Amino acid sequence: MKELWTLTPYFWKYKWHFAGGVLFILLTNLFAVYAPALIGEGVNLLRDVESEVLAPLREGVSDEEVFAAEPVGLPASLETIAAWTGGEAAWLPTDGWGSRGAVVRWVAAVAVLQALLYVLVYLIKGLFLFFTRQTIIVMSRHIEFDLKERIFGQYQILDAAFYKRNDTGDLMNRISEDVSQVRMYLGPAVMYTLNLAALIGLTVSMMLLIDVQLTFFVLLPLPLMSVAIYKVSSRIHEQSTAVQVRQSAISTFVQQHIAGIRILQSFHREEDAAERFTDASDAYKTERLRLVKTEAMFMPIIVLLVGLSTILTIYVGGLRVIAGELELGHIFQFVFYVNLLTWPFASVGWVTSLVQKAEASMQRINAFMLAEPDVVSGDATSPVSPEDWTLRFKDVHFTYPDTGIRALQGVSFDLTPGRTVAITGRTGSGKSTAAQLAMRIFDPTSGDITLGGRSLTDWDLEAFHALTGYVPQEVFLFSDRIGANIAFGLTEEERADEDLAEQVQGAARQARVAHNIEGFPKGYDTLLGERGVNLSGGQKQRISIARALIRSPKFLILDDCLSAVDTETEEHILSAIAERASEAAVLIVSHRISTIRHADEVIVLDNGRVAEQGSPAELLAAKGLFWELSEENEEENQGENQGD
Repeated sequence: MKELWTLTPYFWKYKWHFAGGVLFILLTNLFAVYAPALIGEGVNLLRDVESEVLAPLREGVSDEEVFAAEPVGLPASLETIAAWTGGEAAWLPTDGWGSRGAVVRWVAAVAVLQALLYVLVYLIKGLFLFFTRQTIIVMSRHIEFDLKERIFGQYQILDAAFYKRNDTGDLMNRISEDVSQVRMYLGPAVMYTLNLAALIGLTVSMMLLIDVQLTFFVLLPLPLMSVAIYKVSSRIHEQSTAVQVRQSAISTFVQQHIAGIRILQSFHREEDAAERFTDASDAYKTERLRLVKTEAMFMPIIVLLVGLSTILTIYVGGLRVIAGELELGHIFQFVFYVNLLTWPFASVGWVTSLVQKAEASMQRINAFMLAEPDVVSGDATSPVSPEDWTLRFKDVHFTYPDTGIRALQGVSFDLTPGRTVAITGRTGSGKSTAAQLAMRIFDPTSGDITLGGRSLTDWDLEAFHALTGYVPQEVFLFSDRIGANIAFGLTEEERADEDLAEQVQGAARQARVAHNIEGFPKGYDTLLGERGVNLSGGQKQRISIARALIRSPKFLILDDCLSAVDTETEEHILSAIAERASEAAVLIVSHRISTIRHADEVIVLDNGRVAEQGSPAELLAAKGLFWELSEENEEENQGENQGD
C-alpha cells in the first residue's frame, strides 16, 4: 500500500468530497439497517393480532369478549410518529376492538402505514446513496483528471533520450490503463470499503442488541465467503491477465496485417495469415473459456454461503422463538441483515483485486513521475546582442548513453546569421546528431555549445526554442487542418493575428507547397489523416518546412528534409531559404550534394569526426571525401535517370 500512500495529497485536496462521502455512506447504511426493523415490527404486529384476536376466536371465545379486549399496540416506529402527531389515542380505538371489521380495517391501515414508511426509508436511503456517488465517485474523477494532467505535463518535460528508452505503447498505458486502475481504487474500492465498514458496524451492532447468540451463527459463514471469493477473484485476476495478453496479440496481429495488406497480397500470403490468425484466436478462446468457467463459480459460492447463513438464522432463531427468548419478527429481521451483508462481504475479493491492480499501476506511475530529463532548462532568457548571434560548437563529443555509440568526436564550427552551414557525410557519420545537438535535443557528452558566449545549458529551453525553426528527418504532422499544421509553432497571440492566413500562405509558397494545397477541395482547411497519411512524402516535407519558415527563426535547422522532393522543387526551396539567410543562420544536414552546393561552408563528417571543412568549391578542388561523395551522388542520379 506504500505506493498508494502517495495519493494522500489528492485526498487532502478533495477533503470535503471525501468527508461528505463518508457522511453519506453512514446515513445510507443507517437507513438500510433501519428498513429490516420495520419488517420485524410488521411481523410482530401480525403475530400479536393472531395470538390476541384470531386464536381466541378459533378456540371458541365469544366475539364480545375478544373484541372488548385492549387493542394491540402500534409498532414502535408508528408509536414514535403517533407521539409526534398528537398521541396514540388518535390511532387506536379506546373502547376495545368493537368488531371483526374494525380489526381488519385497523390492521390494514397499520400495514399501509408501515409499507409507506418502508418505501420512504428506502427512498431516503437511495437519495443518500446518490449523494455518496456524487462525492466519492466525483472525487475519483477529479483525481483521475489531475493525475492525467500531471502525467501529460511530465511527458512534456522529458527529453528525447527518455523516449528512445521507452516504448510508446507502454507510455500510453501510464496515462490510460494505469490511471484507470488507480481511479477504480479511488472510487469503487474506497467507496465499497467504507460501505463495508459502516454496514458491518451498524448491522452487527443492531443484531447484537437483539440477540448475541443468533448474531454469532448468522455471521459464522460470512468470513468463509470472503476467503472463498478472494481465492476465486485471484484466479479471475490471473486468467484475466492471460486473456488480455492473448487479446493484445490478436489486436497487434490484425493491426500489422491491415497496415501491410498490400505486401500480404503481393506475396500471396493470405492463407498463411489466416492460419496464424486462427491459431491466435484459438489460444484466446481457450483462455477466455477458462476465465468463464472460473467466473461461473462466483455466484454459486455466494448463494451457497448465504443460504447456509439463512438456514442457521431460521433454525437457531426458531428454537429461540419456541423457547420464548426471541420474537418472531426478529428472525425476519436477521434474514434481511444476512442479505444486506452478502454483497459487502462478497466484494472483499473484488476490492482486494482492485487495490492490488491500483498498487501495481501506481508503482509504474510513480516510477515514471520520478524520471528526470537529461536536458535541463536554464534560466537565461534575455537575448544576446544583435552582433553576437552565433551558435558555436566547441570540441563537441557525444556518445549515446544506451548504445555507447560515439556519434561525434571533437566537432567545432560556428553558425552565424547571414551564413549557411551544411553538414554532410555517409550514413552513420553523425550528421543528424549534430543537428539535434544544435536544437539541444541532447547535450554534449563533453565540449560545449554556446549562444552569444553563454552555454546552451544556461538558456531557458523555451526561450531558446523560440529562436529556432527545426525540420527533422522524420516529418510529423498532426491530424488537423493543413493551415493549423503550418501555424503550429506560432504563439497564441501570433495565431490570433488578422494576417495569419496570409502568413500561412506565404510560408507555403516559400516551401513550394502552396499549389498542392490550393488544389485540394478545401485548401488550407483540408483535414489531414493520421500523420498526414493523405499526403505524399514530398508534400509532408514541404509542409514541415513551411511550419519552420513561418516563425522567421534566428536559426533554421534542416535535417535531411529534402530527400523526397525533386531537384527543381529543391532548388526553389533553397532559394527561398537563401533569402532568409541574411537574417537567419541556416544549418542544412543532407547526404545529397545538390542540396548543399550553395552553402557558405560545408562540414564533412566521417565516423563522427570532421574530415573536411570549407566552401563547396574548395572541397571539390581538394578531391577528398567531399569530392568522393559528390561523384557517388552523380552516379546515383545518372542511374535513376536511366531507370526513368
